[in-house]
Amino acid sequence: MIDLFEPVARACAIEVPVAHRRRIALVGAGAIADVAHLPAYRSGGLEVVGLTDPDAGRAHEVADRHGVGTVYADLEELLSDGRVEVVDVAVPASAQPAIVRRALESGRHVLGQKPFAPSAAVAAELVALASERGSVLAVNQQLRFDEGMAAAHEMARLGWLGEVTSLTISVDIWTEWTSWPWMLEVDELEVWNHSIHYHDVVRWFLGEPSTVFASAGRTPGQAPRGETRTTTVYEFPSGTTALVAAHHENRWGDQSATFRVDGSAGSVRGTLGLLYDYPSRRPDTLEVTSEVLGTDGWVPYPVTTRWIPDAFLGPMASLLAAAAGGEEPRTAARDNVGTLAVVEAIYRSIRTGTAQAPLLGGGMVVK
Repeated sequence: MIDLFEPVARACAIEVPVAHRRRIALVGAGAIADVAHLPAYRSGGLEVVGLTDPDAGRAHEVADRHGVGTVYADLEELLSDGRVEVVDVAVPASAQPAIVRRALESGRHVLGQKPFAPSAAVAAELVALASERGSVLAVNQQLRFDEGMAAAHEMARLGWLGEVTSLTISVDIWTEWTSWPWMLEVDELEVWNHSIHYHDVVRWFLGEPSTVFASAGRTPGQAPRGETRTTTVYEFPSGTTALVAAHHENRWGDQSATFRVDGSAGSVRGTLGLLYDYPSRRPDTLEVTSEVLGTDGWVPYPVTTRWIPDAFLGPMASLLAAAAGGEEPRTAARDNVGTLAVVEAIYRSIRTGTAQAPLLGGGMVVK
């Protein structure tokens, strides 16, 4: 069986050939840059020449911890550094468009944090600007590179499950929202800032939905103003379905984070290890059963890496490959416009109590 897993392991491996490597500068020195971006880039042999953050003290602290040689006073100083070839933007969605525009206008390739923009329409404008400037623009939707999820996707692509009929992601955890004080004040919280990862993965597996139907809620005494519990049902033109349930107020210690992909000839099931022990982290688990392979029951796949920090190398590696003349990044901004359109449809469904079709700017249905 281990021999059959070899092509899956190869597909999940994240490497950056020396010929692809370009010098990176980071905008934002928050927790995610500290524990994920910078450790991932170091592990991949990538050079981060500098970073900037409005909190200068924090910027110097993070730079010192990771051996980053330059702390810029602001974005303009960063962009004036001729060494910088790629700008990694790790700030909230509301602040990203202006930064991304300036970076693209300066001729740099850009990796944006998720959510990439506050709306699909704004994201589409940035995609058009990147195309005009000849720059690669990608989004850090790194769950597509998490080993357990990536292995499940590759097993489906190889036909081990037959025709995929459903995908389910169920997360029931405690999230300490006070770690991100700005999140406590937003009206639309959970989907934009957490389960956007899962909705992006649903599209990666299944394509564009015809409709989504969603509900959202809060719990008594919760700290954030916005929703902390959401459930979303997808319908696809093929008849395939998907379910994403994300609940963040589990106070009782029995956290769970599972996913399952079912098909006509098999199934994969797994756990998102990061969410059981955040931020300490543990690997995912993954099992497959397949009539195509003749597995005789459930067989474990050996996951050895972690969502944080390992998967964070993936979007940057994919961007660098595209900049070197390869295919469009797995998390290309052009594709991510569809994820933002799904998120907007989810919130419209929550507000109206009706199923909604994802729309791009101007009311065009996503296809």
